[in-house]
Amino acid sequence: MTDTTAGRALVTRSFGWIVLAVMGAFLVDSILKFWLGFPGAAAALSGGGALALLQAALYPAAAALAVLGVTRRPEVSLRDDAARVTAINTFIVRAAFWVVVLVGIGDAILSFLRVDGLLEGLVGTELASDLGRSQFRGIYFHLPLVLLGILIAAVTRGIAFVWLGLLVVLAELLIVFSRFVFSYEQAFMADLVRFWYGALFLFASAYTLLEDAHVRVDLLYSNMSRRAQGRTNAWGAVLLGITLCWTILIIGFGSSSSIIVGPILVFEVTQSGFGMYVKYFMAAFLGIFAVTMMFQFVAQFFEAVADRRGEPGARESHAEMI
Repeated sequence: MTDTTAGRALVTRSFGWIVLAVMGAFLVDSILKFWLGFPGAAAALSGGGALALLQAALYPAAAALAVLGVTRRPEVSLRDDAARVTAINTFIVRAAFWVVVLVGIGDAILSFLRVDGLLEGLVGTELASDLGRSQFRGIYFHLPLVLLGILIAAVTRGIAFVWLGLLVVLAELLIVFSRFVFSYEQAFMADLVRFWYGALFLFASAYTLLEDAHVRVDLLYSNMSRRAQGRTNAWGAVLLGITLCWTILIIGFGSSSSIIVGPILVFEVTQSGFGMYVKYFMAAFLGIFAVTMMFQFVAQFFEAVADRRGEPGARESHAEMI
């Protein structure tokens, strides 16, 4: 590998890791601003004080750490970096999968007990009343399930989207049987279907991108050489994919009333009586979608540039095998 070729590889790797590092800084900045009461990095432009300057410093610091990590290991190939990014993304998606399974089952059971008047007899009047408040249920019931889901993801392997799809079918089947056989239906049952289906659609998107299984209108791409496909995928990942993900994050975390932050801050619930208290989770799904797709677009960018350079070891996607 010539010095010029190695230098271009370092630039490509640095760009990808800077995108992910700055995204991490953006998320930390948003958490500090909206949940911990910090002024936010943008406040540094209007004299927000030391805390605002500290938050603003997160961005160049994250970018510098990304470049440092790349330059300290110049021997790492683009395909190795793509595999590392995909591995990180796999853990995020796996954790999200287990979280929605546990929260969905747990909240559905709790909603069932509450709507049928059984909860008070099990936990007492005071706790039953507290569990009827979204803030209490979110912090003291949902949060432990979220932590448990992350723990399970850390000790398991594989992403069981097929099982989440099966759970959606079973939840819908339960509605059919209970409605037409037992004449019983409650709002939480439909909420559970929407909750799991939304997670399935948004969390599986990154995996589908990894396998190149998204629907594509292909007029020219299939007839291109591997190198030309690599060039097309690289530009597409940056100009269309990464740009889209940043747009979602910037709009979704733009203010305390934005589409992602607003529902989470107030633990927003539906207005369907005794339904599930998970509407704010579904707002977070959009953030998880943007983050996981950002990771996968960066991995695709690395793979595409490696294809453009003709590097060995190209991974055969599911679509290519078909």
